[in-house]
Amino acid sequence: MFELIPSLPLFVAAVMVGFCRGWLRAAVMLLAPVVGAYMLFNLAEGTTVSFELMGMSLTPVRVDRLSLLFGYLFHLAAFIGVIYALHIKDRLQDCSALFYAASAVGAVFAGDLLTLFVFWELLAVSSVFLILARKSSNSLSSALRYLLMQVGSGLLLLVGVLIYNSSGYGLEFGYIGLNTPGGLLIFLAFGIKSAFPMVHFWLTDAYPEATPSGTVFLSAFTTKVAIYALARGFAGTEVLIYIGAVMACFPIFYAVIENDLRRVLAYSLINQLGFMVVGIGIGTELAINGAVAHAFNDVLFKGLLMMSMGAVLHVTGEIRGSELGGLYKKMPKTAVLCMVGAASISAFPLFSGFVSKSMIVVEVLREGYQVIWLALLFAAAGVFHHAGIKIPFFAFFHHDSKFVAVAKEPPSNMLIAMTIAALFCVGIGCYPAALYQLLPYQLDYTPYDLTHVLAQTQLLAFSALAFTWLKLSGIYPDELRSVNLDTDWLFRRVLMDGVAAVRLRWQQISEQAQQHQQRWLSAAGARLQPLFPKRGGQGVMPRLHSTDNMAFWVVFMLGLMLILSYF
Repeated sequence: MFELIPSLPLFVAAVMVGFCRGWLRAAVMLLAPVVGAYMLFNLAEGTTVSFELMGMSLTPVRVDRLSLLFGYLFHLAAFIGVIYALHIKDRLQDCSALFYAASAVGAVFAGDLLTLFVFWELLAVSSVFLILARKSSNSLSSALRYLLMQVGSGLLLLVGVLIYNSSGYGLEFGYIGLNTPGGLLIFLAFGIKSAFPMVHFWLTDAYPEATPSGTVFLSAFTTKVAIYALARGFAGTEVLIYIGAVMACFPIFYAVIENDLRRVLAYSLINQLGFMVVGIGIGTELAINGAVAHAFNDVLFKGLLMMSMGAVLHVTGEIRGSELGGLYKKMPKTAVLCMVGAASISAFPLFSGFVSKSMIVVEVLREGYQVIWLALLFAAAGVFHHAGIKIPFFAFFHHDSKFVAVAKEPPSNMLIAMTIAALFCVGIGCYPAALYQLLPYQLDYTPYDLTHVLAQTQLLAFSALAFTWLKLSGIYPDELRSVNLDTDWLFRRVLMDGVAAVRLRWQQISEQAQQHQQRWLSAAGARLQPLFPKRGGQGVMPRLHSTDNMAFWVVFMLGLMLILSYF
């Protein structure tokens, strides 16, 4: 039985790490994803683990091609993330990261909605500690907002599942659709974790406030579990096409003006999620393949970019583009690896992003969504601008910053982790068949035909020329020392200020009520004082404390009511 639970090695390691130190801790953390991946390799498609609980049929493990793909992806991401974080001596981060990865693996192998809900909530609880580990006032506030949104998503999922099950549809996690009872609530729960527009701010708010290694783990799991859930439960839902197009486009405008480079990558993450959501909304076999393949690649190239910016933060203590620059002189290896990630996310030919993003774009045009196709072309050009050019340019090039004199390459384990991710980005881009063999549907698709290569090359060339012209002409502004809010303004200003105003008014009412109560008790005590003899110059009432006074009057009123009940 234990050999059939893919998440078990990561869960066991998360517990063991809390009691291990030194090389033993590192060995446990490195072996856990390796052992888990080996167990996955030995699991056959169609394997299930089921049991009955209180009259409900639960399937905590269900193995098929879709779950296997994400299972391999999450173990690979956990392995790279562990290597990247080996220099950290923080048990809280180590335990949280492994528990977080295990929850993600458990979620994608869940065969029923109730099991999915359990892992859905474990994802929220375990991941929040990666934000709290930064130990700053900003990270604490962001962690609380993050947890509120994640728990809210879980609450919607639970209510939706209960309605769905009580309506006779059962608990099996398959296609759900919007028209089923509870389907809309489940859809919204998945949408929050997928960073749908208007409920995306938790991602751009919390991810940049996590620790350097914590952000790497965060970018790999939560949103990808949500993409998996959408692909499983809502494939072919047309509204996802339009939601995904908005997701792909609107982050570009915020990323251009954002100063925090990790927040730029957070917006870029939403942009890439938009492509995946569009593919799921199209719902054809090629589009679904493109969506999940792009999720696989995004974990690698976005993780590589997050790791490179984490290395910059680790070395300099700074991540604002306005304060960085010239670091390629002291951090050439990190700069090269960052540019590999930038080329991959920008979908350069021979890099991983090209072989997955083109599947989605081609299928959108083939299905007749010309306006959506144009939106995705705009989004592709935009991501090249803010993630492909802006990130490496302002961090490593631009003008020399004050950190050039003291900067150096990050610890070797960070460089090794970034190198592994970079090799995957190049390897998948040059040999996409290795990834295509793992996709849910076996299709004959060739990304490197003349049309795809020329169209993408022209798009990238014009985007690069536009950036160069704007920069040389002085039109493109330097990074501004500012903090930008988007829809989280509603949460931080309107909602939180409203809650603060309500609390203040409630406190005022409570104080007024206490004053009225004290005056009434004083007046009542003065009238009843003659009934009680004085001892030592004081009556009974003045010698009673406030609590004793209240207890006295409660007993007095109860006795009076008892007497009156006899009449």
